[in-house]
Amino acid sequence: MENNFLSLIKTRRSVRAYKSEFVPSEALDAVLEAGTYAPTGGGHQSPTIIAITDPKYRKEIAKLNAEVMGSNTDPYYGAPVVILVLADGSASTFVEDGSCVLENMMLAAHALGLGTVWVHREREIFDSESGKALLREWKLPETLRGVGAIALGYPAQGSRPTAARKQNYIVRI
Repeated sequence: MENNFLSLIKTRRSVRAYKSEFVPSEALDAVLEAGTYAPTGGGHQSPTIIAITDPKYRKEIAKLNAEVMGSNTDPYYGAPVVILVLADGSASTFVEDGSCVLENMMLAAHALGLGTVWVHREREIFDSESGKALLREWKLPETLRGVGAIALGYPAQGSRPTAARKQNYIVRI
């Protein structure tokens, strides 16, 4: 492996504060494309990637996510873009498939100088009637299940140092 790829993996950090600065469409397109090259079970490509830049839907998805948490804060930390990853719920590997998509996009974003954080509760959102209504509005199948999301944007502050790796993280047998 090239040293720059290992460095990319080692330096990516979750970002929980974003500038309001717009993410250029070329950068967003590159991040989204990286997600499409993630491995999927049997090569079936079960995930669907939804990039939300429209302020109306950005606000709506944040509200639905916050309701699952029992909160009224922005679960996406003010990021200008929210990328949802849903997948065909009938695929036995839909969670794994979607997780690989999220990881690819997070690493691509970091390579482009953008920040991300993985956000949960999309499963609860899209299993609910409100989530199903959004899927209908977006003309997407209601069989899609939420896997996760990433908040995407320019970090508002520097990243924390890398935490030490735990003892016995790797066991060789």
